[in-house]
Amino acid sequence: MKTNIEQKKKMSGLQKIGGVAALTQAVVYLVAMVLFLGILIPAGYGTSTDPIQNVAFLADNQTAVYTVNVLIYVASSVLVAVLALALYNLLKANSPVLTQTATVFGLIWAGVLMATAMIASIGLTTVVDLYGQDPAQAASLWMAIEVVQDGLGGGTEIVGGIWVLLASLAALRTGVFPRILNYLGAVIGAAGIVSVVPALGGLVDLFGLGAIVWFAWLGIVLLRTSPSALEAQQTRQKPAADQAST
Repeated sequence: MKTNIEQKKKMSGLQKIGGVAALTQAVVYLVAMVLFLGILIPAGYGTSTDPIQNVAFLADNQTAVYTVNVLIYVASSVLVAVLALALYNLLKANSPVLTQTATVFGLIWAGVLMATAMIASIGLTTVVDLYGQDPAQAASLWMAIEVVQDGLGGGTEIVGGIWVLLASLAALRTGVFPRILNYLGAVIGAAGIVSVVPALGGLVDLFGLGAIVWFAWLGIVLLRTSPSALEAQQTRQKPAADQAST
């Protein structure tokens, strides 16, 4: 009896931590959007057709660009990893295979975000140092770094899309969370996946905007719904899921 109580308390703690991580991730996305659209881009970040001028902007605003990179990628990496593990604990009982697969992609995405942060940060410092010696070479190096950075995250969201899609499908199967929330996750997850197609690259913006809503809504649900209520939802859904699998 004592073991069951302790286990429920542990699961409750993980659920609340996941809720905080989800809400914080939504805030991170919003703040990053404001910084890019409201400050950096109007100030000239990446807007010139001359690569040397773009690098000159980086040299003049190195601290601001570095701060934004850390906020977007480092913070997001940690928050996604925490949320992926919290969702795993909630969903694994009734949909183990789908949940395990989703969690793998969630942790991969967290790793990709951290790798992007390191490349962007070290690349920025290297380019700014090189700019004082050879502006043309610094511009060429920065263009190469941007290609790698976009390939890992930003230009496409295939890994994050797979995680959001699979986690939403697992939640649908287990009966956890509002169905509309799960459908929203499936849609934006699919948008992230197909953004890898060049002709559909614009859907990466849909993924980003939709993810803000998904993270915020998911965080609210995790924080406001008691673990016993979520467990009851899974119990009610389990007979239907078992019947569908037979």
